[in-house]
This record gives sequence, structure tokens and C-alpha cells, in this order.
Amino acid sequence: MDTLLPFLISGLGVGAVYALSGVGLVVLYRSSGVLNFAFGALGAIGAYVAWSLLDREWPQALAWAAAVLTAVLLSLAYGRWLAPRLAARDPTIRSIGTLGFALIVLGFTEWYWGEQPRRLVLPTDSGAFEFALAGGDVRLIYTRVLGLLLAVLMMAGVALLLGRTRIGLKMRALATDRDLSALLGIRVLQVDTVAWLLSGAFAGVCGLLLANIVRLQATLLTFLVIPAFAAAIVGRLRSLPATVAGGVAIGVLEALAIKVPSFAPFRTATPFLIALAMILFARGDARQA
Repeated sequence: MDTLLPFLISGLGVGAVYALSGVGLVVLYRSSGVLNFAFGALGAIGAYVAWSLLDREWPQALAWAAAVLTAVLLSLAYGRWLAPRLAARDPTIRSIGTLGFALIVLGFTEWYWGEQPRRLVLPTDSGAFEFALAGGDVRLIYTRVLGLLLAVLMMAGVALLLGRTRIGLKMRALATDRDLSALLGIRVLQVDTVAWLLSGAFAGVCGLLLANIVRLQATLLTFLVIPAFAAAIVGRLRSLPATVAGGVAIGVLEALAIKVPSFAPFRTATPFLIALAMILFARGDARQA
């Protein structure tokens, strides 16, 4: 067990980012019915903005805020001006539209900053909780603890928003029937704007954390959307607690897979396998019903 603990702790940090990402996807999907393939790309460009500002010796708080603001503004731009033009189309078409947006953001990021991997340093990297075990000392860096806390707090915040506020009620109404909600007087564009804003904020935070925990590379961060989708599927695109639990579990299993020699080279396929298993499980339940 002691030999697995370092991998378990490492997986918790990455899993927290997957969980946050999954919640960001679920929030947007429950309101607009769109699966946001641009989520990871928005997080990537936000992280690069923070890196550039820190390289110019900006205060750290301003750099982090600029990163999140960049992701929010780009998300709002798409949700306010491009997404409404696809509102009458099939949900699949509306989701594929975000894939095109992701490729544009990714292309710009690689053109401007290049493909060289970098690392984003956070102030929380300097400290850690230390555990003395029989197999040796284990360190849990504060950044990973921060990721776990953010996953729980942001999930709770979104749950309160959806369950206790007027805008949350409107978002749930849109998730049930957008056309009927519009006929009842709900301003669909206004509610969608809030959902895209929240999704962009989640993307900015996740981009910062993953650029620190793993590395700052546009392609890597853009594909953050894959384990995020897997976490969202675990929650069936509705349950926030199940999405958080799924994201953490995916991160832990992906980290522990390195201890299985035959599977270690393919451990990045863990989110695909979990998502596939959940899809098959959901289909099995539907058939029984």
C-alpha cells in the first residue's frame, strides 16, 4: 500500500482538475444542451496569458486573474455571438461548433507562444503536507490540496446557484425544454450568457492548475476536455457530486495504472475506458427500463 500512496496522491491532484472540468461542462450542458469541446483550449490560452504576464514580472494575483478573465471573455464571445446562430440546429451540430472554436484557439496559441512545453509556477508549490510512512516520506503539495478544495467548493457553489437562485431555476427550465421556456418569457440568451461565463471561469481555473501540475503545453491542455467528458458522463451530464467523484476517480486510476507494466504505456486511455463503460452501463439500464 505504501508503494501506491505517492501515485494515489499524485492522482488526487490531477483528478481534482478533471472533476472541476467536468462540473464546468455539466453546468453549460444543463443550461444550453451544448458539450463544449473548446473547454480545454480556453484553459490553455488562459494559462499562457498568466505565464506571459509573470514572465514580465506582473504581480501574481493579477496574472491569475488575467488568465481566468481571458478564458471567460473568449467563452462569452462564443456564447453571445456564435452559439445563438446555431441555436435552432441539432444539439450535435451545436456541440461540433465548439470543436471548430477549439481548433481556432489552439492554432492561435501555438502560433503565438510556440509548442515548447513550459511550467507554470504557483505560490502553493512551495509548501506541502508531509507523511512519514514505512516506505518513506510522502509529500502532498498545497497546489493539489487547493485543487481538491476548489473542486468541492465550486461544485457546492454551482449546486446552490442551480437550486436556490432565480437564474438557476431558469437554467434548469432551459435544460428541460428551451422552446417552452422561451414561450414562458425566459430570456434564453441571457441565461445562456451566464452559463458560458461560468464555463469560461471553470476553464480558466482548470488551465492554471493543470499547467502547474502537469505542464504548460497547448495541445495537452486542449485535450483536457477528454477526461472532463468522461467525468461528466460518470455524472450522466446531470449529477454534480457524481461528476466530481468520477473526475477524482479517473485521475487516481490513471496515476495507479503506471504500476501495471502491461497497461502503463496506455494509461492515458483510462478516461476513454471509463467513459465507454459508463455509456454501456447507461444503455443497459435503459434497455431494462
